[in-house]
Amino acid sequence: MSDLIDDPMPGQNLPEYSVTELSGAVKRTLEGEFGRIRVKGEVGRVFKARSGHLYFDVKDDRSVLACTTWKGQISGLSVVPEEGLEVVVTGRMTAFGGQSKYNMNVDEVAVAGQGALMALLEKRKKQLAAEGLFDPARKRPLPYLPGIIGVVTSPSGAVIRDILHRLRDRFPRKVLIWPVAVQGAACAPEVARAIAGFNRLTPGGALPRPDLLIVARGGGSVEDLWGFNEEIVARAAAASDIPLISAVGHETDTTLIDFVSDQRAPTPTAAAELAVPVRLDLMAHMDGQGARLSRAISHGITRRRQRLADLARALPRPDGLLDSPRQRLDQVGDRLDSALIRSVQARRIRLADLSGSLRPSALQRMLRNHRQDLDARARLLPQAQDRAIRRRAEALSGLSSRLRPTQLATRLDQKAASYRVLGNRLAIAATTGTARLRSKVEGMDRLLATLGYEATLRRGYAVVRDEERVITSREDAARLASLEIQFADGRLVVANAPSRKTARTSKKPEQGSLF
Repeated sequence: MSDLIDDPMPGQNLPEYSVTELSGAVKRTLEGEFGRIRVKGEVGRVFKARSGHLYFDVKDDRSVLACTTWKGQISGLSVVPEEGLEVVVTGRMTAFGGQSKYNMNVDEVAVAGQGALMALLEKRKKQLAAEGLFDPARKRPLPYLPGIIGVVTSPSGAVIRDILHRLRDRFPRKVLIWPVAVQGAACAPEVARAIAGFNRLTPGGALPRPDLLIVARGGGSVEDLWGFNEEIVARAAAASDIPLISAVGHETDTTLIDFVSDQRAPTPTAAAELAVPVRLDLMAHMDGQGARLSRAISHGITRRRQRLADLARALPRPDGLLDSPRQRLDQVGDRLDSALIRSVQARRIRLADLSGSLRPSALQRMLRNHRQDLDARARLLPQAQDRAIRRRAEALSGLSSRLRPTQLATRLDQKAASYRVLGNRLAIAATTGTARLRSKVEGMDRLLATLGYEATLRRGYAVVRDEERVITSREDAARLASLEIQFADGRLVVANAPSRKTARTSKKPEQGSLF
């Protein structure tokens, strides 16, 4: 048994490797044997890790090659791998000992032929069309005359010179240029940032926001224009709030940005022509519109003047319009004198009737009658008071005979309280009645002062009397020997000596009109 153990096994003189040493040796062998190589195949699974590294497969009909592009290498790729794309990848073979796998570190990706590029382009077009980015309903109209135009292009090419020259010829506008790379790996991200940057500007700010954007580039091959086929550029153009004109390549060139832009121009020069109108044509159009407006106004005024003349001929003469009102005015004027005379006479008679009832003799008689009535009532008042007192005393005596002293005192207190209440009410009623009568008398005095003749005397008039009789005619005054004339400040008795001339002239009629 011990002999079996001590005998050496065949092959035990080979060197021993640790797992790490073997993995390192395999990695060195792969990298040294193949070096930098190019591999053609179809892109399979594509995965971008959170760390930023890109992992994808390149395959043919029988084998699969795992490929890795580190985060720092992605920006140098001219084409980003997409599933189904036929490519030629360039890099170095290496191994990953942690999983016993080998892969290819890719630092350059190229499309394997123009047909593959067209297939990729068609695939992106279908994807974006399915999302509605090509829908004509979302395209906005271009402003007729933009104040500021933003241009996204290379500042050193002939494109920007063509655009500025055409704008200067047609209608000069302010132009803001955002310089970008128009081909290569940096083209797509720079164009997308330029479109987004123009949209972030503030309208009317220190750097004003453009009213229109032009994304322009000259002609070239499919590979040269591929940056404008990238999805990031198409989505930036679709998200732009500013109307956008795409002018990439020549008329036969088509890129994805042409489908999502609001307007496609066949050339950069045509984009400038779409952006602004021709100033001279616009001025000529304005002159023509002004001439048409002047002619329309002139014709309108002429037609309205003719219409006014036709209507004026149908109107009656001004004198004819005033004949009837003038005749009615004359008739009313003729009746005015007699109407005024009748009105004055009626008011004089009414005033005489009222003043007759308010003569001093009538007022004295009225006051005399009231005084006699009050005197009669005053003479009867003591007897009525005595009778009332006797009745109250008899009632109290009868009540006192039936009531005890305490009850009698209580009843007396109640009666005293009742009498006090009645006395207060009587005093209030007497005060109120006296005030009411005083107000009534004052009102009658004011009415008497208003309607009486004394106020008329203060205006320069006088009253002629024969004792207490008022003389109202000249004939009556001529027959009297003396007259009493009342003025505002007193009465004056004068002797009357009527003459024959007075007697003769007294027969003349009174004035018949107030005018």
